[in-house]
Amino acid sequence: MGVWIGRGRKARSCYGFDDVSLVPGDITLNPAEIDVSTKIAGVELKIPVLAAAMDGVVDPKFATEFGRLGGLAVLNLMGLYTRYKDPYQIIENIISFPSEKATAFIQEIYKEPIKEELISQRISECKKNNIMCAVSSIPQAALKYGAIAQEAGADIFIVQSTVTTARHISKSYTPLDINSFCSGMKIPVIVGNCVTYKVAYELIETGISGLLVGIGPGAACTSREVLGIGIPQVTATVDCAAARDLYYKKTGKYIPIITDGGMITSGDICKAFACGADAVMVGSAFVRSKEAPGKGYHWGMSTSDENLPRGTRVYLGTSGTLKEILFGPAKTDDGTQNLIGAIKLSMASLGAANINEMQLVDIAIAPNIKTEGKAYQIAKKNMSNK
Repeated sequence: MGVWIGRGRKARSCYGFDDVSLVPGDITLNPAEIDVSTKIAGVELKIPVLAAAMDGVVDPKFATEFGRLGGLAVLNLMGLYTRYKDPYQIIENIISFPSEKATAFIQEIYKEPIKEELISQRISECKKNNIMCAVSSIPQAALKYGAIAQEAGADIFIVQSTVTTARHISKSYTPLDINSFCSGMKIPVIVGNCVTYKVAYELIETGISGLLVGIGPGAACTSREVLGIGIPQVTATVDCAAARDLYYKKTGKYIPIITDGGMITSGDICKAFACGADAVMVGSAFVRSKEAPGKGYHWGMSTSDENLPRGTRVYLGTSGTLKEILFGPAKTDDGTQNLIGAIKLSMASLGAANINEMQLVDIAIAPNIKTEGKAYQIAKKNMSNK
């Protein structure tokens, strides 16, 4: 299916979170009895949520609290915490810089070389508090930093780039062989990001332990504007989950799918699970916590690219503690607090007792679902934005 656009080509219809709604099932359940636990890369998580590897969101202190609450925070090994012994003064400079000059300033401070001793130190700061430690780097640095992270005691290593495939071609450098990398690592490897069925299946075949899904949907990411690429997250998640399911059917090996980015509210997160996600990776929701080092400021992982930035600095403010954002009680009515409570209530209303059952609920194409009958709410939002 698709629409002919000329030159013998078709363009398919794709859907994002605002285009769909979840269809209530034949039974309802007690929200208190819903199981939201999941397993990612062999690690049992009490809540199916990862905190994104962004410097404004995750530092060792945040990772510790997030792990204590049952989730998994990812520390960026190519961020400020491995470049500066005292990264917090640098963060103060980032958040106080004028908006029109922020990207150029961020580019400059990220030129500071990464220090291998700081990689080990930051991982140790996480592990001393008895939490699971996940870290990330780009593919070009994975061999070097993967070995260091593994030696330092990291539990999961994530190889992450704007677009990742199992077949990367270059004449000027040797691409990362994901298959060999996974085989050589003693800890699980998660890879991302991708958005299509074929690429997802090929990546899963390399021996990874998890797959990140999403190109450009993040609140601080501008890849879609700069590069013109991406697929809305509903379609991307469904397609990649289909690849996971076929691989499981053929091999008996289940590789979890993690929807990464584009989720503004708890309703979006619920839709990601209904599309087939085993977990979600979120940044913007948690940068609003009092524990986040960015103090309400959020900047994309590719903002610091020297030649072609694909991120921006945004201010989302601080709305509450991390515990309130995850478990409530919610002080806001916009779906940005008590995320886990909302997930449980949604699942209970849909008759889904666990994440696996949630992946099978009915989905309706409903682009007007958020505006139907909401004229007064829309008017209120418009007034508050003036």
